Amino acid sequence: MWTLRDAPGRSESCPQCRADLRICLNCRFHDLQAAHQCRERRAEPVAEKDSANFCEYFDFRLREWRDPALANPAAASREDQARADLRRLLGGD
Repeated sequence: MWTLRDAPGRSESCPQCRADLRICLNCRFHDLQAAHQCRERRAEPVAEKDSANFCEYFDFRLREWRDPALANPAAASREDQARADLRRLLGGD
């Protein structure tokens, strides 16, 4: 979970998985039903929604991440279930 006051910078990444944080998929304006998948009309279209970009209208969407394997084991994929089992075995959350 992002705990700093300001939105992440373009080069910042998740300390656990090293994924880019300043991406369209993490923006509150991202909407699959909107034109160019963005509700901010003034924003330039971005081709790669899962890569860091220079959008000046980026506003970090605050949400709490929950592990789907732990929330509903019956619906979890085999890979998610294996990861959850490994985390439990090694003493992780």
